[in-house]
Amino acid sequence: MQQSKTQDTLVGLFVAAGIAGLFFLSFQVSNLSSLSQREGYTITARFENSGGLKVRSPVSAAGVKIGQVSHIYFDTKTYQSVVTMRIDSQYNTLPDDTTASIFTAGLLGEQYVNLEPGGSDSFLKDNSKIDITQPAIILEKAIGQFLFKAAEEKSE
Repeated sequence: MQQSKTQDTLVGLFVAAGIAGLFFLSFQVSNLSSLSQREGYTITARFENSGGLKVRSPVSAAGVKIGQVSHIYFDTKTYQSVVTMRIDSQYNTLPDDTTASIFTAGLLGEQYVNLEPGGSDSFLKDNSKIDITQPAIILEKAIGQFLFKAAEEKSE
């Protein structure tokens, strides 16, 4: 009887550890692990199309995560997507002529904002705006344009 209780306890601990591992893994995959507010500054950029970009999507420069998307909304006057990003304070030397592009990472299609620094001597500050942007490439639209162009060339 004593051995059965010990075995049940060990199985219970193993199952609990498995559930805790799955919980941790789900936080890592969904970017919820970085819910704490770090010191930093906020910048905004306007895009013609923000694609599948989401709040908490990474913001990177040269392949290094330097912040995350904090807010996305539609501007009804300019008909553009406005993306607000929180940049970690240690990256406070981004030139004010930095460009922002939306890229797709990996096979799962997670989108992120990539910042390409310019050559200016003045830097982005809190509430700065990025003027030069490149929208997300919509795969369906690109395929449609390719097929349309191929059909057009065939008919000539």
